[in-house]
Amino acid sequence: MKLSEIKEILPVLENVEFQLEDGTFVPEHFHVTEVGTVTKHFIDCGGTIRNEKVVNFQLWNANDFEHRLKPGKLLNIIKLSEEKLGIEDGEIEVEYQNTTIGKYDLAFNGKVFILKNKTTACLAQDACGIPAGKQKISLSELSAQKTSCCTPNSGCC
Repeated sequence: MKLSEIKEILPVLENVEFQLEDGTFVPEHFHVTEVGTVTKHFIDCGGTIRNEKVVNFQLWNANDFEHRLKPGKLLNIIKLSEEKLGIEDGEIEVEYQNTTIGKYDLAFNGKVFILKNKTTACLAQDACGIPAGKQKISLSELSAQKTSCCTPNSGCC
């Protein structure tokens, strides 16, 4: 989800809710402690230099059980970050500490924001020697495709 998309969604919501893909909700007393830009400049295993830039939200649970972040407040935090930091429209990545600090993509299901699990991947699979996946076929297909030229007692073996 891009920053422009969340800015369109927030004004029509009564509450800001985040949910993990497994159905677990981020406690409703969370705080958005940071909004910023994260830039990653790196080289992949194939030698290609890459740059990635995301808009980062950090969610934090405090012992402030009476706290509820309202959509207007989050929208104001976003606008302030755009004004003061020059944050541009970009994909949002959310940091949230569950058992460890996780990074999530963000989606919206029409009611709540979904923290979508991110995965790692090799960006240079053709250059780093990862074998292509083998085609899986069943043994019954093999015998149906090929007929043997050798029969018992034919003398070919």
